[in-house]
Amino acid sequence: MPADGATAGSPPTSPDTVPAGARPRLGRHVRMHFDRARERQVLLGPESVIVLNATGADILRLCDGRRTVAAIEAELQERYDRVVDDEVRGFLTRLAARHCVEIDDG
Repeated sequence: MPADGATAGSPPTSPDTVPAGARPRLGRHVRMHFDRARERQVLLGPESVIVLNATGADILRLCDGRRTVAAIEAELQERYDRVVDDEVRGFLTRLAARHCVEIDDG
């Protein structure tokens, strides 16, 4: 299961990925919305739209600020045959760099 949920050009994963104990949530000025024209979930931010694939949308639905990254990965592993933890963390790291996801480290 590829966890790179953003379909538009994502920057490469940084070596400083989100730690397993972090608690991600959507950024304050970002919301996830189903776009009927695209028939996909999108992230809407100030003057930006990020089109998500199904996997990316599933990851972000679990980012509630209460679950840790490790718990999100475990839940995804129950849903899908193959979940690569590094890909989930890389996806969240890229969205955090774009201020779409906020990370609570503890």
